[in-house]
Amino acid sequence: MSDERRPDVPDPDGPEDDVVAPEEPQPESAPEPEPEPEPEPEPEPEPASEAPTVTVTGRRRRDPLAAALIGILTLLLGFAFAVQVRSADDEQQLAGAREEDLVRILDDLNAQEERLRAQLADQRDALADLTDSDSQSEAALEAARDQAEAIGILNGTVAAEGPGLEMTIRDPEDAIRVADVLDAIQELRGAGAETMQIDDIRIGVSSAVTGQPGDLMIDGRPITAPYEIVVIGDPQAMETAMNIPGGVVQDMTRLGGSVTIRQARSVVVDALRPLDTPQYASPTGD
Repeated sequence: MSDERRPDVPDPDGPEDDVVAPEEPQPESAPEPEPEPEPEPEPEPEPASEAPTVTVTGRRRRDPLAAALIGILTLLLGFAFAVQVRSADDEQQLAGAREEDLVRILDDLNAQEERLRAQLADQRDALADLTDSDSQSEAALEAARDQAEAIGILNGTVAAEGPGLEMTIRDPEDAIRVADVLDAIQELRGAGAETMQIDDIRIGVSSAVTGQPGDLMIDGRPITAPYEIVVIGDPQAMETAMNIPGGVVQDMTRLGGSVTIRQARSVVVDALRPLDTPQYASPTGD
């Protein structure tokens, strides 16, 4: 074994004085109790006049608007949810309904749709009458004037001016017949003539050509050669219609007459027809 000794074991061969007895631990003294702190006096409330003033900021003013928006969104979401739930319930009910019930429901829906469409049309008409009464009245009056002028031109009661033709028909042998004059009038109308006059006699829808060659009359009034025809319409179209093979110009030339046609940008038809008063016809209540 080694000669080293443990430090905490006394050597038996050594002197007894070297042995030191361990000291007994002394009991710790208890800490003295600290004095209790005296209670601090409560602060006296400050006067109301010295209270801080609360300033309403912009954020506080925006809070009602935000709350209103949140409330509206909540209502919309709730309404959408309720509609969806109701639609689902309706689909389930329709899926289990009988064929007769489905037909009745469809008829009811169609009738309701027709009523709603009729109400919508009435409301639109009423709105149009309220908002556009003045403009519609003015437009209706202007349209009535235009229509009256157009009817007057066609009936021969109003003078007219526009592009057209000036035709001169010569009949040295007094061979031009009633049918030849009627053919000229019909061909001009077919080519787009809007109004015309022959020897200062206005041609209307009821004009009649009568008499014998060399002694022709229109509406009971005599006309004499050379016959002067002034017509308003498309000049080129009307001249082409007069000169077609076997047409008016060729027939009158075969009878010994001649036809001279001059196109014009503006001609005046100022002969007027008396306005006939209907003897039997009258306007309806509509």
